[in-house]
Amino acid sequence: MRQTRQTPRPRGFTLIELMVAIAIAGILAAVALPAYNGYVQRSKVPVGLDALSAYATRMEQRYQDTGSYRTGTSGTTCAVGVPTPANFTVTCATADAGQTFVATATGSGPMAGYTYTINSAGVRQTTAHPKGLPGTSCWSTKGSTCDT
Repeated sequence: MRQTRQTPRPRGFTLIELMVAIAIAGILAAVALPAYNGYVQRSKVPVGLDALSAYATRMEQRYQDTGSYRTGTSGTTCAVGVPTPANFTVTCATADAGQTFVATATGSGPMAGYTYTINSAGVRQTTAHPKGLPGTSCWSTKGSTCDT
C-alpha cells in the first residue's frame, strides 16, 4: 500500500472574500446610518413639544387665577417662568394688555433649525423645520396628516 501525503487545505478566507464582505457591510452602513441618525434626532422633538404644552397649561391656570398672562400691569413678560427642556430654548411674550401670549421653543445644539409655537388660543405651529413646514397648523405630521 502506497501512502500519499495530502497537503493540508488552507483554512480561512481569501482576500477577495474579505473585500466583498467589507464592501457589503459598507453599503449596509451607508443606507442604515442616515436613517438611524434621523430617528435619533426625531426622538428629541417631543421633549420641546411636551415642555410647550405643559407651559401653555400653566399659563392658562395663571390666566384663570388673575385674568392676565403677564406679570404686573404693563410690559410683555409672561407671568409663568419658562421651562428649560434639553436641546430647546423656550421664550414667551404677551400681547393685548396681557390677554394673549405666544410661547416658542427654539431648537439649540443638535436640534438647531427646529422652532415650534403655541399661543393662548391653543394653536400649535411648526415655524421652522429642516425638512420644510407642514401645510397645516400643527406641530408634527404623519405623512400628510396632522399629528395632534
